[in-house]
Amino acid sequence: MSIFEGSAVALVTPFTSYGINYPALDRLLDFQIENGTDAIVVCGTTGEPATMTPEEKHEIMRYAVEYVAGRVPVILGTGGNNTRAVIQESQYAESVGADALLVVTPFYNKCSQEGLYRHYMEVADSVDTPIIVYNVPSRTGVNVLPKTFERMADHENIAAIKEACGNISQIVETARLVRGKMDIFSGNDDQTIPIMSLGGKGVISVTANIAPAMIHEMTMLYLAGRHEEAADMQLDLNPLNNIMFSDVNPIPVKTALNLMGFEAGPLRMPLCEMSQAGNDELIKVLESYSLI
Repeated sequence: MSIFEGSAVALVTPFTSYGINYPALDRLLDFQIENGTDAIVVCGTTGEPATMTPEEKHEIMRYAVEYVAGRVPVILGTGGNNTRAVIQESQYAESVGADALLVVTPFYNKCSQEGLYRHYMEVADSVDTPIIVYNVPSRTGVNVLPKTFERMADHENIAAIKEACGNISQIVETARLVRGKMDIFSGNDDQTIPIMSLGGKGVISVTANIAPAMIHEMTMLYLAGRHEEAADMQLDLNPLNNIMFSDVNPIPVKTALNLMGFEAGPLRMPLCEMSQAGNDELIKVLESYSLI
């Protein structure tokens, strides 16, 4: 049930003062596909779904699948901290043609490893679409441990992990336990090649919003066996990756897209604009990569 190999973008959502800017979304989707992105994630964290209405989320999910029209896989974010609601969202995403579901661990509840396992089993039992388990403890307050991933791997609908725990030692053990049963994608742009060296299939990337061709090329180099060149690109991209997380995601990347002329629009409260010093540093880094 491999969903993609290479680079998937965790796409921003372009907002206006009153809703979603669909012409700007069209441009962003075309920009990604034209520059080699291998899959597109809509309503992931970078897309600010926590501040969308249910109607907005459903509309953008349906719209993105229809607009992309099979050119690349579309992965829809359906995670939350209410298992019943996640099932309903996942079933809706499946009904509009999602190629896969990105399901973040339940946040705030701080459930046990057994609770995490049961949550994902119930969601996976409710759909036929492959699921990517998104582990990002810095945001959710819970961490899926390797043994729990090993248990999840036996379910035919749980196909992959987006791993953003940041702990390479933990990821090594997870990779050992799920080898041959689940794909692993890096959830941190600065760990893409390290995770691919453990058998990972690529990255779900924030930086790809602004540099899709570069992130795609880096992953393709690794997959083609050109490991040293891929590692060099990982190192060369480190300042760009770092600036994308110099403030809370998606503040820097959305600011960057606006500077690049993509009309990504405003952030939604409680997120707000970067400081002037942060904005100035972002401009310097973007200029150094010839992005503006």
